[in-house]
Amino acid sequence: MTELGIVAVGGYNEMGRNMTAIRVDDKIIIIDMGLRLDRVQIHEDVEIDKMHSLELIEMGAIPDDTIMKEIDGNVCVIVCTHGHLDHIGAISKLAHRYAAPIIGTPYTSALIQHQIDSERKFGVKNRIISVKAGGTYQVSDDVSIEMIRTQHSIIDAVFVAVHTPRGAILYACDFKLDRTPTLGEPPAFDRLRELGKEGVVAMIAESTNTPRAGKTPSERIAHDMVRDVLLGTEESNVGMIVTTFASHIARLNSIMQFATEMKRTPILLGRSMDRYVNTARELGYIELPKKTEIYGNRKDIDKAFRKIMEKGKDKYLPIVTGHQGEPGAILSRVANGDTAYKIESGDKVIFSANTIPTPMTQANRYALETKLKMKGARLYDNVHVSGHAYREDHWELIRLVNPENVIPAHGNIDMHSAYIEMAEDAGYELGHTLHLLRNGEELYIED
Repeated sequence: MTELGIVAVGGYNEMGRNMTAIRVDDKIIIIDMGLRLDRVQIHEDVEIDKMHSLELIEMGAIPDDTIMKEIDGNVCVIVCTHGHLDHIGAISKLAHRYAAPIIGTPYTSALIQHQIDSERKFGVKNRIISVKAGGTYQVSDDVSIEMIRTQHSIIDAVFVAVHTPRGAILYACDFKLDRTPTLGEPPAFDRLRELGKEGVVAMIAESTNTPRAGKTPSERIAHDMVRDVLLGTEESNVGMIVTTFASHIARLNSIMQFATEMKRTPILLGRSMDRYVNTARELGYIELPKKTEIYGNRKDIDKAFRKIMEKGKDKYLPIVTGHQGEPGAILSRVANGDTAYKIESGDKVIFSANTIPTPMTQANRYALETKLKMKGARLYDNVHVSGHAYREDHWELIRLVNPENVIPAHGNIDMHSAYIEMAEDAGYELGHTLHLLRNGEELYIED
């Protein structure tokens, strides 16, 4: 009889530093190796390339994978679901400990390569294998990995199905069931339905937004919200700045389109903007408007701001990092008066992002907004829809896949509690078919 175990390495006590190990007899599949951003007080434009893994583990910034020494078996492969730092940010610190290839979709693989290339402390020699959504990777004669297309706030995201002799284990972190995305295709509902019929032994699902009732709005809604704010105003000649997640390629694509409609030149500013957007362009996921400008390093960014002020703020739409109020990020520098770009009364600052609900982030964001208001800026907050499934999306996925066991992940205890209540409504029993795991624990899936 095949032994199945699920090891909660990271991300089960908190949001971030996601890492799960699935054991099939003596074969181990690691899924995700993420970073917890708030623990190192960093933002998208700060690098941790010179920090040691043990230092980061002590800070609670990356998964404490020392538990893997106690797990019988060999790590055969490291699989990454998508390119967000809370899922790939620890690869450059931990992957070298395992003699295993790293697999991800093409965009995710490219971002992983960037992480490894910028690493200064460890030499990561793991082979990176690109597997498209819908593709499979054979681990052994009786174990394989399937990449199943989903939607999220970054392109090329997937569910991971680990196929074993006893059925599949489905890893669903992170996702939204968006049937009308603005970039890419909807989730592979037909394949998920088939998988449910074939047999899913266990499903590990994010719990981030399960406290929120209803269904996550489509990215199409955010597209229309951004359009309404940018184009739906009579004050079209004032300065405008948009800030959003540098990794949210679909959102950035919409903003750049609207800039062109407004007859403004879109200027993307920030090292992470440069990395994420140019990688998406090089791989053919998006086509940039002809006049688009992208600047990644500090000198070029400062030069671009000077040009905007000289030629007129009404001719450009700066798209910048710093929506969480991170110290040193571009929008914070603008608010502090540390750039040539001067906020004047009536200028619009559009936050096409939510505030991440941690005390530090909320404090930083409050300080940022206060400084912008003091300079006369008009703020448009939360012009955004989430990339994470709400409660009814989770209900739908459970009914679609019909797993024998469910395990909430990627969240704190409040989020897990909301997931547990939803799963109990769906007929699962806590301690029997519904399992609460904490970091460092292994769950044995009994036949």
